[in-house]
Parts: sequence; structure tokens; C-alpha cells
Amino acid sequence: QVQLVESGGGLVQAGGSLRLSCAASGRTFSRYAMGWFRQAPGKEREFVTAVSRTSTYYTTSVKGRFTISRDSAKNTVYLQMNSLKPEDTAVYYCAAAIRSTTQPMDVGAYDYWGQGTQVTVSS
Repeated sequence: QVQLVESGGGLVQAGGSLRLSCAASGRTFSRYAMGWFRQAPGKEREFVTAVSRTSTYYTTSVKGRFTISRDSAKNTVYLQMNSLKPEDTAVYYCAAAIRSTTQPMDVGAYDYWGQGTQVTVSS
């Protein structure tokens, strides 16, 4: 059974940092993209960042503040979030693909999803 389990969310003041982790089990995801998406109340799920075997991708609003990384040996992907802003408040979801994609920013590129972890940034 494939599972993606996120951890590391919480409440932080604006300007603070959090590190999210996504541990995958049931199969290896090192060959294809893994990403992070977020969904705020009343809004659609949106792309945050993704990592493939050769590249990383970031949405404009988090460039320079967030960093995605992966440890293939641990089958885990991380999201380091610095200089957090209230508008970063959302449920953050980890996603993993089992096929190649030219659009790692699209929800449809991913085959497995975690249950989400809440990130709340207070002003």
C-alpha cells in the first residue's frame, strides 16, 4: 500500500520558518517528480514547488523563500519554508508521480497524495 505522510506543519509567526517532510512508503518515487501543493480555505489547490530528477520548480510567490529537496535513500521530500507570510497559510499536500511529466505544476501530473498538514502563519 502506497502512502505519503506529511509532517512538520504548525503555527508560526510571520517571518518565521517551518520544515515540512513527506515520507513515502510502499514504492520508490525517486525516478519521477515529487511536489508540494497548498490549499487555503475557499480556494483551489495550488502548486507550490516540485522536484524532478534534474530540476526544481517554484511558484513565483515562494521563490527565494522556500526550498524543496529530496532524499532518495529515505524516499522523502522536504520543504524548507523561510520568511513565512500570513498568505502562506494553507493545508500543504505532498504529491508523487509514477510517470514522466512535462507539467510538474499541474495537479493532474501526480498519482499519489498525502493527507495534508496545516501551516498557519500569524501576523
